[in-house]
Amino acid sequence: MGFPCMVMMLILVSAFLVIVSLENSHVVFAQTIRLTEETDKQALLEFKSQLSETSRVVLSSWNDSLPLCRWTGVKCGPKHRRVTGVDLGGLKLTGVVSPFIGNLSFIRSLNLADNYFRGVIPLEVGNLFRLQYLNMSNNFLGGVIPVVLSNCFSLSTLDLSSNHLEQGVPSEFGSLSKLVLLSLGRNNLTGKFPASLGNLTSLQMLDFIYNQIEGEIPESIARLKQMVFFRIALNQFTGIFPPPIYNLSSLIFLSITSNNFSGTLRPDFGSLLPNLQILYMGINNFTGTIPETLFTISSLRHLDIPSNHLTGKIPLSFGKLQNLLSLGLNNNSLGNYSADDLDFLGALSNCTQLQYLNVGFNKLGGQLPVSIVNLSTQLTALSLGGNFISGSIPPGIRNLVNLQALDLGENLLTGKLPSSLGELSELRKVLLYSNGLSGEIPSSLGNITGLTYLYLLNNSFEGNIPSSLGSCSYLLDLNLGTNKLNGSIPHELMELPSLVILNVSFNSLVGPLSEDVGKLKFLLGLDVSYNKLSGQIPQALANCLSLEYLWLQGNSFVGPIPDIRGLTGLRFLDLSKNNLSGTIPEYKTNFSKLQNLNLSMNNLEGAVPTEGVFRNTSAISVIGNINLCGGIPSLQLKPCIVKLPGRHSSVR
Repeated sequence: MGFPCMVMMLILVSAFLVIVSLENSHVVFAQTIRLTEETDKQALLEFKSQLSETSRVVLSSWNDSLPLCRWTGVKCGPKHRRVTGVDLGGLKLTGVVSPFIGNLSFIRSLNLADNYFRGVIPLEVGNLFRLQYLNMSNNFLGGVIPVVLSNCFSLSTLDLSSNHLEQGVPSEFGSLSKLVLLSLGRNNLTGKFPASLGNLTSLQMLDFIYNQIEGEIPESIARLKQMVFFRIALNQFTGIFPPPIYNLSSLIFLSITSNNFSGTLRPDFGSLLPNLQILYMGINNFTGTIPETLFTISSLRHLDIPSNHLTGKIPLSFGKLQNLLSLGLNNNSLGNYSADDLDFLGALSNCTQLQYLNVGFNKLGGQLPVSIVNLSTQLTALSLGGNFISGSIPPGIRNLVNLQALDLGENLLTGKLPSSLGELSELRKVLLYSNGLSGEIPSSLGNITGLTYLYLLNNSFEGNIPSSLGSCSYLLDLNLGTNKLNGSIPHELMELPSLVILNVSFNSLVGPLSEDVGKLKFLLGLDVSYNKLSGQIPQALANCLSLEYLWLQGNSFVGPIPDIRGLTGLRFLDLSKNNLSGTIPEYKTNFSKLQNLNLSMNNLEGAVPTEGVFRNTSAISVIGNINLCGGIPSLQLKPCIVKLPGRHSSVR
């Protein structure tokens, strides 16, 4: 064969070999694709196998009849058929997280939030180096947070909140340099705040709320310049207000509520954190005055610093915060019992969007200013209770048309309750207890048909209880005790289907307790003590099966103790200081929950039982019933006389 022919032959052979090689490569590539697709498929089927039977029904599309990329919650890449995302959030799945989830090597997003997964987070999740988004929040996962999650170096979102995770936050998380969101709140985490988290310079949101993490906030946190959301409330952190937080000028949301922080707040607080919209610092041990520079934060919408030890005046400059929606300064020591302590209320009239104002339980003095009626018409909650405020409630209170909760209790208010209060149709809670209010209770209160709580106790109200209150069909708790009310208890009150507590004690009410009381099916507590009620105790009380507290003492009830054997949930029963007669019913020995029984100062007779609550002399009182006998020896009652058949009486 000549050289040209040999060259041609070599070219043909080479071409053939190339074609064969290309075909083989295609076959191998196809086989590789099938293998990796199969790996993802098997991983998901293994995941499904660890779910409950009902949960597997939810994932019924996960079967061989549908392509993998059309399965519920499964997302594949645009250029290949590998799984890049699994979104099963909110499907209420029950079971454990299979370790085979770690075989999804191309996955970038895994969402298992809002389910019922239990067990632990499998270590194999640490194999998912492409993972960018991991959300397992709102489940029942326990154990420790796997350190191997730090191998997922592409993570930008890590949310494990609302589980039962224990022990500490892994310091290795400081290597997750791409992390933007870290949420571990609502777990059982302990230990310290890892200083290594200061390396997460891309972090914008950090949430450790509701754990048991302790110690001080490390200085390294000052490096988190991108932070906009920082929440460490409801932990056990200590020290002064964390100095590194002052460096986080981008913060919009800051919550350090319910820790053990102390000391004073820096005077330049507002200029250091100029972008704050939400600031929660309640239930700590802060002292000193409110920093004036808070009012330079024009974006501030929610300011809440209750339950600390703040002193001084409430600054008038609060009125400059025109975006303010809520202001909570209650349970501090603000004010000086002075006439000008409430001047800030006039300034707050500039805050036209204000919805919530609570300055209760401070040292605020002075008269309630008329300017209170100029507060925002958006106001839904107003609390000035627990102070030393005098004066009267202005009729212009009607201007606060959206008010749902009004608390002026425990002050020094006097005068009449304005009937205009009944024009506030949105009211749900009216707390005016422990003042010096007088006059009649306005019948206009019956116009507030959505009212649920009405506390007028410990005032000097007089006259009748308005029957119009029977129109408040959602009323749960009605407390009119310790006033000067007279007349009878309106039967309309017995028509309130939702009533749980009824207290009209320490008044001068007369007449019988109506049999209609039996209509109050949900009544938990009834207190009509120390009035002038008469007649027999209604048998219908036996229908109030929810009763736990029954106080009828200090009246003029007569006759026998009614058969209320069905009220087995009773905890406190006081029938003392009446004119009751007859014997002590034996069924009272079956009241296993009864903690206190007072039958003293009546005309009861016969034997005192010796079982149940009657075994405990500290839980019962029967003194002042001269015809009672027997009982346990420590009661020191006379022995009972028993008549034997056919013989003269004998003494036992």
